[in-house]
Amino acid sequence: MALYQRTSTHLSLVQSTAPDPLLTARLTQLVARARSTVTGTRRATWRDAARFLTAGFPAAVYRSRRWWIPTALVSIAVSAIIGWWIGTHPEVQSAIAAPDALRQMTQPGGQYETYYSSHPAASFAAQVWTNNAQATAMCLVLGAFLGIPVLWILFLNMLNLGVGIGLMSSAGRLDTFLGLVLPHGLLELTAVFVAAGTGLRLGWTVVDPGPRTRRAALAEQGRAALGMAVGLALVLFVSGMIEGFVTPSGLPTWARIALGIAAEVAFLLYVYVLGGRAARAGEVGDVESAARSAELPTAA
Repeated sequence: MALYQRTSTHLSLVQSTAPDPLLTARLTQLVARARSTVTGTRRATWRDAARFLTAGFPAAVYRSRRWWIPTALVSIAVSAIIGWWIGTHPEVQSAIAAPDALRQMTQPGGQYETYYSSHPAASFAAQVWTNNAQATAMCLVLGAFLGIPVLWILFLNMLNLGVGIGLMSSAGRLDTFLGLVLPHGLLELTAVFVAAGTGLRLGWTVVDPGPRTRRAALAEQGRAALGMAVGLALVLFVSGMIEGFVTPSGLPTWARIALGIAAEVAFLLYVYVLGGRAARAGEVGDVESAARSAELPTAA
């Protein structure tokens, strides 16, 4: 340690007073090698993956529940209002598309039904998973911009859902629409709401970082958000598999919806049981303390 500190000092002096390219390169190499010896290197292991899946990710989702649960309730209400508005106002429907086009979308065997079986199940599931993972990642990353882009992304998702509800309800086929959406939509929308709520929480951290410095608060929330992006990608993979293989299957509607409800309940139990236990034990969804940068204490 003493040699490392002395060499670092010498390197700083040489760089500031008499820069010699050969000597600077040699001292830089020595300091880099010494730093790796002093601090050590740590590689990710299966233990890290297990900790992330059993503690880090569910705890992060659990701790942000005060953000994503209200986000979910408000978003569902907005989608329901849009669906009611479209379904009860023929002039709004005519502004969306021509009557013949609307009939092609909503009739038995129309576009709303054939959408889920228009491609091979495996490729369709992969496409859906990729699109949804990108949307949730954008919600998490763009939350740093005061959460404004997150609200827009969330509104577009709820608008698409509301349009489907409105058009199919006006055609008297809302039960068919819900039978197609609910099996995968419960888990998929929950992942979107979690991502949006976390993005909004990240945006609020910019405004009010609390007792910590803004940089430290954003660093912690940002690392947790990136971890949640990985975890939500796994959740959306399950949702994509349901959408690709279960939704267009020949199973009865009640069976498909039951599978969707089972997946949703399993995720909520995962968050509230494992995540709640880990959060009460002090887990925040961040990396381990040894991997974080040291912080100076701040005044209360």
